[in-house]
Amino acid sequence: MFRNLGEYLSELESRGELVRVREPVSAELEITALADRAFKSGGPALLFENVRGKDFPLVIGLFGTPERTARALGVSHLDELAERVQRLLELKPAGGLAGAMGLLPKLGELKGLFPRKVRRAPVQEVVLTGENVDLGRLPVQKCWPGDGGPFFTLPQVITRDPETGEYNVGMYRMQVFGPRSTGMHWQLYKTGRKHFEKARRLGRRLEVAVALGGDPVLTYAATAPLPELPGFYEYHLAGFLRGRPVELVKAKTVDLWVPAEAEFVLEGYVDPAEPFAVEGPFGDHTGFYTLEADYPVFHVTALTHRRGAIYPSTVVGPPPMEDAWLIEATERLFLPAARLVIPEIRDYHMPPAGVAHNWVNVEIDKEYAGQGFKVGLGLLGLGQMMSTKVVVVTSDAPPRPGFAALLAAVRHLRPDRDVVFGKGPTDELDHAASQLGFSGKLVIDGTAKLPAEGEPAAAPARPGEVEHPGVRRQHSWPGVLAVTLQKSEPGEARRLARELLRQEAAGPVRLLMLTDDEVNPADPDALMWLTLANLDPARDAWLEEGPAGAALVLDGTHKLPAEGARPWPGVARLEAETLQAVEGLARRIFS
Repeated sequence: MFRNLGEYLSELESRGELVRVREPVSAELEITALADRAFKSGGPALLFENVRGKDFPLVIGLFGTPERTARALGVSHLDELAERVQRLLELKPAGGLAGAMGLLPKLGELKGLFPRKVRRAPVQEVVLTGENVDLGRLPVQKCWPGDGGPFFTLPQVITRDPETGEYNVGMYRMQVFGPRSTGMHWQLYKTGRKHFEKARRLGRRLEVAVALGGDPVLTYAATAPLPELPGFYEYHLAGFLRGRPVELVKAKTVDLWVPAEAEFVLEGYVDPAEPFAVEGPFGDHTGFYTLEADYPVFHVTALTHRRGAIYPSTVVGPPPMEDAWLIEATERLFLPAARLVIPEIRDYHMPPAGVAHNWVNVEIDKEYAGQGFKVGLGLLGLGQMMSTKVVVVTSDAPPRPGFAALLAAVRHLRPDRDVVFGKGPTDELDHAASQLGFSGKLVIDGTAKLPAEGEPAAAPARPGEVEHPGVRRQHSWPGVLAVTLQKSEPGEARRLARELLRQEAAGPVRLLMLTDDEVNPADPDALMWLTLANLDPARDAWLEEGPAGAALVLDGTHKLPAEGARPWPGVARLEAETLQAVEGLARRIFS
C-alpha cells in the first residue's frame, strides 16, 4: 500500500489528515506543545517544514488516531489485525489434493513474509561518513523541560545476535550526546540488550544500524513484542502486514541489512568494553520522567539518507498519546495467540490510562469456579504481559472502555474473596516499584460467581460523600469511591483510608482509590492513570475492613523515602511560557 513515508504522507494529506506548518518552530519543546494538543484532540499529523537551525523537516502524528494507525497498517479497523492472524492459525488442511488446494487462498496471506534484498536504495542517495556526520543537522526533539537533551523517539534499532546471526529490530529511545554519538536505552530484558551482553562475553563490538521512517508498518513492527523465533524477526512481521516483502539494502559501514525505503539510516557500533554513559532524564510513556541512569553509547560511523528526507518523530508523556494506538494495534494483533494459550479469553484490552503495563482488562467465557484467577494469573506469564501490575477479569462485560469494565467487575466483587496479590517482574520504567523491575501484582476477579465460589455480591450502591479535612476532592460510582489529598507525611493515605471507611456516610465501598490532588477524581481516565502509575500493589494495595465489610484500597499517592520509595520523579509537563509561545500557531492549525 505504502512503499515509503512520502507515499503515506500523500495519502494523509489527500484525506485532510496532514497539516503543513511553514512557520519556523523549535524542536525544543515547541513541537511537543503542538503535537500534544493534536494527540489529545484527535487532530491531524503535523509536517514542520521549517525547524529552526535544522536541515530537514519533521513529521509527527503518523499514528495519532486509531483510524490513522489502522490505515498505516493496511486495515480499515484495528480489529482486522486479529482476524488476519486468526485466518493464519486456521491453516489446517483436510486430506487429499482438494484439501491442499483449499489452502492456496489463505497462503496468499504470507506472500510478503520474507524480506527481499536489493543492490540500490533511496536511503543511500546521500552517504556521509566519519567527520561529515553531524546529528545536530537532524531536528531531534527535546520533548519536555526536564529531559536530559534531544532524543530519537521513533528509531528502528537493528542488531544481530553475535552467536546465531538472528536479527532483531527494536524501538529504544536514543539521547543525542554529540555529533556522532547517542545513548542506547537497552533495558535488561530487551533483545537488543541480550545481543549486547553476548557481544560483551565474546569480547567484540556490536554493530548497530538505526532506520528512521520508511513504510509506517516498519515503525510499528519495531514496537511489536515478538517472541524470539529462529528465522523470523520484525521485518518479516512488517512484510506479512503489508502483503509485500520489505526491501533491504546492505549498509555501507556495518555488516547489516537495512530498509531500502527508509528516510535515514544511522550506522555504527556499541563497544561493550567502553564505560556506560549517563542517559536521561526523559519524559516517558508513563507520563513521568525516568531518571538518569547508565546506558551503552552508540557511535555513528555513517549517516545515509534519501534526497528530501523527512525526519519522523513522536512524543510520549501523560496519556492519551500517540503510542496508545500502537499499543492497541499490538493487543489486537496478538489476541489470537493469547487465545491459543488461554482459550477462554473472549477479548482483552490495555486501556490508555494504564500505559500498556499498569492495567489489563480481560473478558472470559467462564465455565468453572476459580477460572477468573486462572486466566488473570495466566496472563501474567505471557511474554511482555509479565510487566502488568493490575489485571481485571470480567465474564459479562467487554474490556473496552476500560473504566466501564472496571465498574462491571466491581458489581461482582467481594474484595475478601475476589482479590489475589502476588509479585513479579515489572517494567524498568515503573517508578513506583519498590525495587527496580520488581513489584507487586494484583488480580481482581470481577466475574459472575458460580455456587462453588460463594454467595454472589449484591448490586453495589453509590458511596455517599465523606467528610474529612484531608480530602481535597472526591467522586463516586456504584461501589467505588475516589478521593484526592495533598500528602505530606508517610502513611497518610493509609490512615485516611481507614478513617474514611469507618464513616457511616461512606456506605458500602468495595474499591477505594486515593491519589494526589493533581487530577480531577471525576475524570476516570486521569484518575486511573495517576493511581496506577504510583502503585506498587505489594506496598500500596490492601484490604481494609469497615462497617460494610472489606474494601480494596489502592494508594495512588506519591511515595516518600520513609515509605520505601526509590527516588520519585515528577510528571512531564510543559511550562506556561512554551504554551504561550505557540498559542497563535496552534489556533491556526487547530481552527
